[in-house]
Amino acid sequence: VSEKPGTTRDRAYNRAEWAGREFILVDTGGMEPRAKVGLEALVTLQARVAVEEANLVVHLTDARLGPTEADGAIARELRRASGKAIVLAVNKLDNPEDDTERHRFYTLGEGEPHAISAIHGLGVGDLLDVVVSLLPESEPGEEQQFPTLAIVGRPNVGKSTLLNRLLGAER
Repeated sequence: VSEKPGTTRDRAYNRAEWAGREFILVDTGGMEPRAKVGLEALVTLQARVAVEEANLVVHLTDARLGPTEADGAIARELRRASGKAIVLAVNKLDNPEDDTERHRFYTLGEGEPHAISAIHGLGVGDLLDVVVSLLPESEPGEEQQFPTLAIVGRPNVGKSTLLNRLLGAER
């Protein structure tokens, strides 16, 4: 976790559990949808691979900045290319009384924006309740395979902070 954008560059896989459901969390570097070459393009490619591998995607955004052009581009890409369930999370809402900021994110077209503060743990349990309700069930008699949840978004929206909160450890 760092204030400096670009700290996470590759996919980080971790096993997690919520409400009796186990799943694999994938933390990604920040997506830069317009990046075509260089490190930003390679990091974005790794995030796209995580989306392809995932059963469900959490699109994490930053309430302090509001919905940006890059958030819109990521939302369009996720809807168009992935065909996966997408849960929209609006991070950095440190005051639970200030719920007005999350409503601006309806413009992304990803449904209900879920207000969270990853650093303080606010709203994270509610977000996880939604996530596990959308994860596929294992078939009886099938070898145990855990569903995969990818956390994607622009650089520095709090993806690694959310991952650490969900795992209850610094990773």
